[in-house]
Amino acid sequence: MAKPIWALDATETANLIRKKKLSAREAVEAHLARLDAMNPKLNAVVRVLRKEALAEAAAADEATAHGDRLGALHGVPITTKINVDQAGCPTDNGVVMLKDLIAKEDSPQVANLRNAGAIVIGRTNSPAFAMRATTDNALHGLTLNPWNKAVTCGGSSGGAGSSLAAGIGALAQGNDIGGSIRWPAYCNGVVGLRPTVGRVPAYNASAPAPRAFAAQIMSVNGPMARSVRDIRLGLRVMAEGDPRDPVWTPAPLDPPHLQAPHGVAIAIDDALPPAIKATLRRAGSHLREAGYDVEEASPPGIERLSELWADIGLSEIGSLLRPIIPTTGDAGIKAFIDTFWELRGTGDVATYQAALREREAILIKWQVFLDTHPLILMPSCAEQSLPVGIDTQGKDGVTRMLNALKYQLAIPVLGLPSLAVPMGLHDGLPTGIQIVTRRFREDLCLAAGEIIEAREPPACPIDVKW
Repeated sequence: MAKPIWALDATETANLIRKKKLSAREAVEAHLARLDAMNPKLNAVVRVLRKEALAEAAAADEATAHGDRLGALHGVPITTKINVDQAGCPTDNGVVMLKDLIAKEDSPQVANLRNAGAIVIGRTNSPAFAMRATTDNALHGLTLNPWNKAVTCGGSSGGAGSSLAAGIGALAQGNDIGGSIRWPAYCNGVVGLRPTVGRVPAYNASAPAPRAFAAQIMSVNGPMARSVRDIRLGLRVMAEGDPRDPVWTPAPLDPPHLQAPHGVAIAIDDALPPAIKATLRRAGSHLREAGYDVEEASPPGIERLSELWADIGLSEIGSLLRPIIPTTGDAGIKAFIDTFWELRGTGDVATYQAALREREAILIKWQVFLDTHPLILMPSCAEQSLPVGIDTQGKDGVTRMLNALKYQLAIPVLGLPSLAVPMGLHDGLPTGIQIVTRRFREDLCLAAGEIIEAREPPACPIDVKW
């Protein structure tokens, strides 16, 4: 085996286990050893499920030996995020007062992964209430970026992104309401898919109340990995239906092909740094060489969409979350939300309703745009990177962060799918793009992502660089 076991992607790991060239125990032990070596610096995995994972590996190997039917991820070590239910584990969401909230059943996305044979070796860190662009909280502490500890590993699936980049787990579950899959994927140099709203079922039985409306129309769960083919595999597994999610939609994963050549728009703002513009144009060149029809053209209202995220999200945050934040003892989330509220918060029903109406008007314009440009190449960030904790540095820090992440915030408002694809390094840090497409056409993102990946192979996994 040319690579260490922990460096294999999920697809290869599953194939080797299925062919009996690798045991599930060997795979799990290799990833646990890698966790022991890398995680003390990173604090990416905050609950290690060593005993449980080894027991599941033994059962997986017994099933293989007996010739049982094996799931698509049979024996593959993965991680799950601390804000989703996994039976027997706390769904603490990085909040001290939730540290003893033990889930009694798996959420649908976790159940789908485990039903496919995946073995959870640990739970990854998230900011409190999954509400910051830096992964830090009063319960578990700060998660660091394996490339450079001075820049953020992203949030809120920062633990998932950091651990994947360092070779801990072959696949990770994340979720995204404002960039929480795509942003940490970019920061850590891994691949992350924000599926269409309704593609992957989600439900937390431990939650005291159903999701607010903003979460119903913007929040998704999806896979994070070190290869596009693993994202394809993870999506197929995670998208299995579940009656507990009324938003889940039985849309086909393999819809009819579009007539070639596919139209691709590269969304380039003149204010972007030269290196980010160059990365976008390089991605466009890769697709053009593969037969795509590529031009520079931006969809309407990106700046306004990020403002609508605040108008929709902050109204609900103001009524549901902000009143309890002072009781959490988490200085980071309090500093961020208070500043965000001061900059953009209103909380009034009129603003909320007007934002929802405007959202639909812009979505119609995007759908017309996507009719001629089924793929849009967009920046993941308006800056190369952001410092750790910038969202706690007052108005200037939060304003800078919101401007840098406007391309992340825009997509959830529309409920569209987007794939974060790494494209090498710039000044020693990962860089990349996101590929946006029509609802339930994740296949178009994945096909384009594989073309780019073939020309610019992933740089991960890595040893911690500091």
